[in-house]
Amino acid sequence: MTLEALYSLDGKIALVTGATSGIGQQQALALAAAGAGVVAVGRRQDRLDALASHAQEQNLSLKTLAADVADHHQVEQVAADAIALFGQVDILVNAAGVNLRQSVDDITPESWDQTLNLNLATPFFLARACVNDMKKRGFGRILNIASLQSTRAFPNGLPYGASKGGITQLTRAMSEAWSSFGINANAIAPGFFPTELTAPVFGDDTLAERMAAQTTIGRNGQLDDLDGVTVFLCSHASGYITGQTLAIDGGFTAK
Repeated sequence: MTLEALYSLDGKIALVTGATSGIGQQQALALAAAGAGVVAVGRRQDRLDALASHAQEQNLSLKTLAADVADHHQVEQVAADAIALFGQVDILVNAAGVNLRQSVDDITPESWDQTLNLNLATPFFLARACVNDMKKRGFGRILNIASLQSTRAFPNGLPYGASKGGITQLTRAMSEAWSSFGINANAIAPGFFPTELTAPVFGDDTLAERMAAQTTIGRNGQLDDLDGVTVFLCSHASGYITGQTLAIDGGFTAK
């Protein structure tokens, strides 16, 4: 296989959750630019419409699907609807997530369940709903979103950190369960990128500068820093990589 073919996603179909903003939206556009047909999933129809218009202007193959993947009763239908739109699903990117940033004393059973449900349970149930279709072609890529908090503790992030720690082990378990069928599962652990979830950081210049100083590169992430690794981990180029979590953090965890 040529280098160009290794990284090409022509003929592949990707289902991306959390596609109405931030990391998920960036990944959806990167996959489409690499040749994939993309089903972009999110709750906010106006954001989906704007994304679809942008993709059309760029001549990208992208369709949208409005759904709340935090509702487990919708997950199997989301997978079925995505398959119906393009005929198959080869790539699943689990980018939907929530971080409520509550102090330990403010965490309730409801807020705990909300965080663990969307960040940890939904990636599993949605992946399970997609893998049978991937097995038909002997090819699949599952890309989960871990975090700096998969391995480090931050204030006001206990449930979030627990969920993202779980993602690293879920990714290993997915690999054990499905990689023998050609379905590889990996995760990326982003550092600080400007998204809705990190608005409290980037809304405070002093805090943002402190986070940048913690990296070895000397800056915080830009969303297009995610493009190359997303395409790599969803393409044939990563055929012998599975069960891994790769930090995309400018060297934050190296210091």
